[in-house]
Amino acid sequence: MHFAPDTEETLEFTVALANTVATATKSGTDELSTPAQLTDLLTAHRYSGRFDRDESELMAVRHARDRLRGIWMLDRDTAVNEVNAMLAESRAMPFLVRHDDFDWHLHATSPEAPLEERIMAEVALALVDVIRTDEYERLRACGADDCEGLLADLSRNGSKRFCSVRCGNRMNMVAFRERRG
Repeated sequence: MHFAPDTEETLEFTVALANTVATATKSGTDELSTPAQLTDLLTAHRYSGRFDRDESELMAVRHARDRLRGIWMLDRDTAVNEVNAMLAESRAMPFLVRHDDFDWHLHATSPEAPLEERIMAEVALALVDVIRTDEYERLRACGADDCEGLLADLSRNGSKRFCSVRCGNRMNMVAFRERRG
């Protein structure tokens, strides 16, 4: 394992959030267009704290999604400025917590803070770990020509190229057909 469990979980959540855009989904539609879809995403990733479950919160999280997609594609040194800005904007004050069935892990804002603020603070903390361990190259775009998905390569050898098995299979089929002529 390269990172603490809460860092890995946050990176996985960030990828799931980022890959709800139409150009990265299997359905070809934006899969974060209703408060119910946001609730499903948060439930799947066991997010805790305040949820307003309204259009305003949805729009704020969609804004965060767009910003995180941009940060994901930056080089490590440029990302530092964005991560520092995210920490400052969310007024992050990291503290250890243990709740539900999670062991000790970091939170950076009050559980009552707006969802977008909590997301940005927690992702910033995860990115701090990635940057400090000099593993930023593990955050990248999907290698499929027709996909704008993102991935966090948490594999041991760092060789993951595709955001999903679907993209990997599709690109392998394309390569196979090209070899056959």
